[in-house]
Amino acid sequence: MSELVYSNSHAAGDAYRLVSRLQLTFVNGLETVARSVGIPCEMHNSEWFRDQGSHGGGNRFGLTGPLFNRSSVNISQVHYDDLPGKKLGSATALSTIIHPNNPLAPSLHLHLSWTEFKNKTGFWRLMADLNPAIEDNHATQTFNNCLKTVASKSYLEASLQGDRYFYIPVLKRHRGVAHFYLEGYQTERPESDSQFAGAFGQAVIRCYLTLLKQAVTRSGVITEAHYQQQLDYHTLYFLQVLTLDRGTTSGLLIHNQNDIGILASLPANINKPLLTMWQKKLPPPQNQLLANILAVLPEQSLCPIDDHTKKMIATTVRCHYQNHPEAIDLQANAAKTTHTVANHRG
Repeated sequence: MSELVYSNSHAAGDAYRLVSRLQLTFVNGLETVARSVGIPCEMHNSEWFRDQGSHGGGNRFGLTGPLFNRSSVNISQVHYDDLPGKKLGSATALSTIIHPNNPLAPSLHLHLSWTEFKNKTGFWRLMADLNPAIEDNHATQTFNNCLKTVASKSYLEASLQGDRYFYIPVLKRHRGVAHFYLEGYQTERPESDSQFAGAFGQAVIRCYLTLLKQAVTRSGVITEAHYQQQLDYHTLYFLQVLTLDRGTTSGLLIHNQNDIGILASLPANINKPLLTMWQKKLPPPQNQLLANILAVLPEQSLCPIDDHTKKMIATTVRCHYQNHPEAIDLQANAAKTTHTVANHRG
């Protein structure tokens, strides 16, 4: 029977408690928003184990009901305390994606992680991006103001890096409307760094819950055209995650023990004919990657992305980068490069 073993590092323990608090805050907040507007929802918790738990693992909350197209609030800790040959000590993370059903409500991606090496050095990665199918200028401004307030001097750098990371060259547009990506964050005051990470997570969660509630209570008629815009946007999101997102690819290449969790960011349905049209725009060998992904998707225009399909997609992505390791260089990057896969394998 699997049992999750946590890292013996004090800093990793603090980081895991931090992301655990944020996870519960967000899940409870989402449930509260649903109930406050009279929408039923159910909460589901699933666990995964790295090497039967001896090297950590994690748990993922998902909420289902009319409010959510797809929701995942995942925390994890992977560590190598018993493997002296690895430079990496542990990696602790909160990674969450919310896709509402309402096409006027924006999606949110939030990621916080603490990476610690055996020599006790470490850094934070902080990401937050607002991803609407149909932009609301007030929501965009509110979200950016939240990021400016909590990040202060780090905002400009992180905003520029976020815009760079979430740009989709073949479509000449960004994935979302507000992007924050602070990579390799560390100062000479580790305790303050941890406090900043926690404050950042709390601020983004509070802001998004407010925007979500405002969107679902807004008066106005939602049309079929709105839903078509959302479906097409979810297709764009799908394209970016699977052909450009370095974090998703790294997770799939490091191990195959949490494929469903790693691909929990994928929306419930996509527009397969639109995705097929975009395949010709990609440079080689990424055009072949998308062709292979299209081959394992159901033969439906309104194409469902269920857990079985996610597993096939994960296998397809892994095989592609094993056969074309140079293709990693075609993925999105920030100014600071972290060698995530190499750190876990080294």
